[in-house]
Amino acid sequence: MDARLKAILMALLAAALYGLSAPSAKLLLGEIPPLLLAALLYLGAGVGMLALDLIHRLRQPYQVEARLTRRELPFVIGMIILDIAAPIFLMIALTLTTAANASLLNNFEIVATTLIALLLFKEAIGRRMWLAIGLITLGSLLLSVADISSFSFSAGSLLVILACLCWGLENNCTRQLSSKDPQQIVVIKGFGSGLGALLIAIVKSQLKAQLLYILLAMLLGFLAYGLSIYFYILAQRTLGAARTSAYYAAAPFIGVLISILIFGQKISGSFIAAAVLMVVGAFFAATEYHRHLHRHEPVTHEHRHSHTDGHHGHEHQQAADQQTEHSHLHTHEAVEHTHRHTPDTHHTHRH
Repeated sequence: MDARLKAILMALLAAALYGLSAPSAKLLLGEIPPLLLAALLYLGAGVGMLALDLIHRLRQPYQVEARLTRRELPFVIGMIILDIAAPIFLMIALTLTTAANASLLNNFEIVATTLIALLLFKEAIGRRMWLAIGLITLGSLLLSVADISSFSFSAGSLLVILACLCWGLENNCTRQLSSKDPQQIVVIKGFGSGLGALLIAIVKSQLKAQLLYILLAMLLGFLAYGLSIYFYILAQRTLGAARTSAYYAAAPFIGVLISILIFGQKISGSFIAAAVLMVVGAFFAATEYHRHLHRHEPVTHEHRHSHTDGHHGHEHQQAADQQTEHSHLHTHEAVEHTHRHTPDTHHTHRH
């Protein structure tokens, strides 16, 4: 399968898994306080992915993924802090504004992720991709609120936008780590953000819940957060932050669809309109064609790779080692060529 198509499917799978969280969490909120639930979701992601990581290490005789190093520490710290700060801003905002208003403004995360990727990390975004992001954002807005008159601007609105900026920057921090072991990233993210949220739950005295519901919340966290973030990171490797965010925006649509199935909600006109906008937006994103003459500067780095992608021609002592995906420190010589590409690990050049 083409690497780009595979990355798109991973982004949509990440969105589908995350789409489980809202309707499922709604059921659990009747038994678990909101702050504790937030902590359990992240901790479930950390525990579940840690178990998978340990199993993978026992079964894999050689290193396939590159492990995190001190060089990535600033992005790791930023990822954890931003993942703790954003929900806090959102929770405070909900005490100052309506849920509908917060839901509407929460879609600014897509725009924030794209703008930060463009302005701060110089990720290339063409006209077709801007059109796709615009259509997908509009579709998300339609899903967020039934009545546009519920929108109002206030201190609560500013806090929602601040939360979206945090998530947008966090998405880009995660993008800078995407060439490393995604399981390790999710473990760190899950335990870091989960323990931070748990500390807040302790301060707010929200620790009461039955063991069965605690385990169900952690299972949901493993599926909707752990596996979702894992596939999201894999998608970012090939698509970059902005494009992955655009596909991931399908999560609210999937969440509404699940709510229709679980809670028997009726399919509204706004749902159908949002679905059409998202499908058209996804079409423009999937059919984006980015090709030009570009130059790869000499670089030495470590990440998972194979010798069939046109960018890895270095030699191994054992010829068999070149036939499978693996990870080790390797050097790329300078090269200039033309081919279709996305902002993956090897295409972060300026435009």
